[in-house]
Amino acid sequence: MFDIRLSRTVLFALLAAVLLPEMALAHGMSEAEKQAIIEGGNMSYLWLGATHMLSGYDHLAFVFGIIFFLTSFRDIAKYVTAFTLGHSVTLIFATYKGIQLNYFLIDAVIGLSVCYIAFSNLDGFRKYLGIRPPNMILMITGLGLIHGFGLSTRLQELPLNADALLLNIVTFNLGIELGQLLALILMLLVINVWRKRPSFQPFSLSANYSLILLGAFLFMMQMHGYSHGSGEEKTADATAQEVTLTAEAQSDWRDSLAITIPARGDLEYKLKMDQGKTLEYSWQTGGTELFFDFHGEPTGDVNNFQSYRASSSDSASGSVETPFTGTHGWYWKNSSNEAVTIALKLRGDYQMINK
Repeated sequence: MFDIRLSRTVLFALLAAVLLPEMALAHGMSEAEKQAIIEGGNMSYLWLGATHMLSGYDHLAFVFGIIFFLTSFRDIAKYVTAFTLGHSVTLIFATYKGIQLNYFLIDAVIGLSVCYIAFSNLDGFRKYLGIRPPNMILMITGLGLIHGFGLSTRLQELPLNADALLLNIVTFNLGIELGQLLALILMLLVINVWRKRPSFQPFSLSANYSLILLGAFLFMMQMHGYSHGSGEEKTADATAQEVTLTAEAQSDWRDSLAITIPARGDLEYKLKMDQGKTLEYSWQTGGTELFFDFHGEPTGDVNNFQSYRASSSDSASGSVETPFTGTHGWYWKNSSNEAVTIALKLRGDYQMINK
């Protein structure tokens, strides 16, 4: 009776962790995290890396599977180091080179990697397939490379500083390793205490079968997100663009500008306005998402920076009543590997600044 209850409890706990839609699709960067990077500077990457790993349930599930049956420090260090080297190489290289892969597909493969490690723990290759299991060190290293692409995809959502790009990446990766180390210590404490109990054997079977179900569930959810995003998302983008163009065709904009931002580059565009004046605006890229910060700086006090809106999008529109006399406008960051042209339309009482 105890074993049955234990099995059900473990299975329920693992599956419950992925039933929330936000978690199941992707653990991406929130707008609050992106804003924290802007305000906190390079060291905020360290904290963000640590918290991102600790909230990365798929990465943690893989690490949990790696160490589950390991008892010696040497073996634990060997396999965890292989995984760390793997994901560090692709995290640093892919981010530095601007290599971007579809995060749904990457996370789908990461889900399969959780299945793989649990299947190997159950000696599934011999029991069910009748073959020798692949070399574990090589497999963990290879799967670590894939996990690194997933981490890189998340990191590239941030407004990385082109002048300190490598330092940003290394600091984020260091945070990842610190978060992984903390999670690893907690996992080992729980497993080593439980290993001495009679219930560990049924628990180990339940846990690894549950990891297989968890990985399969993550895989299906990510593939659903990929197919959903590839279809309906495109339709939604086309509809939104059509509505925007129709509305703009009926509007009397004062200025229409084409602003090009180079690949992996950034640009700031400002207008000079007096206090209490209204600016109406609309801009779009045609599909490429940019990080942007719509903000103002008072005349003679550039350190008194006021952000009206900071986010990531391929378009934005609205209006603002200026709270002070000074410059007001946008900072755009292009993290893609291609130049992006912004179609910017403006209306209001302002003076243009060539910048």
